[in-house]
Amino acid sequence: MIGVFDSGAGGLTVLKAMRDVYPSIDVVYFGDTKNAPYGMRSREELSHLTVEGIRFLLEHGATAIVSACNSVSASLVLSLYEVLPLGNVPLIEMVGPCVSAFKGSRERIALCATVATVESGMYRDAFRMIGKDVTAFAIPELAGAIEKGEGEEAYERYIRTALAQVPPDLCDVLVLGCTHYPLVLDVFRRCAPGKRIFDPAEAVAERVLNDLWPREMGYGKTDFYISSESAQFREFAARLFPDAAYTVTVLS
Repeated sequence: MIGVFDSGAGGLTVLKAMRDVYPSIDVVYFGDTKNAPYGMRSREELSHLTVEGIRFLLEHGATAIVSACNSVSASLVLSLYEVLPLGNVPLIEMVGPCVSAFKGSRERIALCATVATVESGMYRDAFRMIGKDVTAFAIPELAGAIEKGEGEEAYERYIRTALAQVPPDLCDVLVLGCTHYPLVLDVFRRCAPGKRIFDPAEAVAERVLNDLWPREMGYGKTDFYISSESAQFREFAARLFPDAAYTVTVLS
């Protein structure tokens, strides 16, 4: 069973991409809706919340982990092997698969993400390892606004304000460095016409298939756990998985 960890509803976009390429997987998903969004939290808070979230997934039968929260840095994810009984449990994070997708590309890249992701420099450093510079900028309010369902007018305002920091001729492709952002993909397309928009979930899903097939064969079962009630989470789940049978359990 694959455990998917996220700060809230954003990881649903990763799960959707995983299901598209690997429909037979059984999934247990933990969305920390009580503490979302993670993007403005300190590294100490992120460390604690991540350890607790992944421990929960392991206790609920996860035999592989996908950390779908970009605000949780690659270095933090990998250090989990030091504090959790992961043993031979595979752990896949967001940054590596995303950066690998651009090997050999000549495209100029801009990345939008949460404050925590941008300030960590994890994407910048990873892209430099393949010889590419990336322009990174934060959209501080957007992930939280999506979690709360503020609406397209608010999303567009936040995105346009942030995009104003990036000269239009500086990039060819806009990378969505927060898993919440693809939930409002149409708004990004409206705000960045003519730019290719890349969702790292696609690369992560391919990594899951390549690394975990056929080890993680199942029946397509999905159990969602959220740390507090969220009508918005339920709405996104219903929109992304309209024909799927799944359960949603609220932990508090």
